[in-house]
Amino acid sequence: MFLVDSSGWIEFFTDGPHATEYSKYLKDLKKIVAPTIVIYEVYKKIKIERTEEDALLAVSLINKTSVIPLSESIALLAADLSLKHSLPLADAIVYATALEESCKVVTSDTHFKGLSRVVFVM
Repeated sequence: MFLVDSSGWIEFFTDGPHATEYSKYLKDLKKIVAPTIVIYEVYKKIKIERTEEDALLAVSLINKTSVIPLSESIALLAADLSLKHSLPLADAIVYATALEESCKVVTSDTHFKGLSRVVFVM
């Protein structure tokens, strides 16, 4: 199981420089975990850069993964991880979700540098 961070989904949907690398992780959507914060970030970014229709299409694909809502246990773990690793809110939620779901985070976001269970796409 993998959790593809917002940066990966955005690269994939906008055909960014790392889109091909991210597409390798997105072949089987049943093996992907997506925290609801990723839906927020991807929808917002694609709506700003493209159209609402494109943003909704992106969300419809993310919804084919295992979408994980923000629970109390994930929120508390995210707060602890944020304090320990100086992670911004969304990144802390992403990382906490990955740990709780026992999967790896696939990302290009440098906030995750040095953390275990992280696969960097560069």
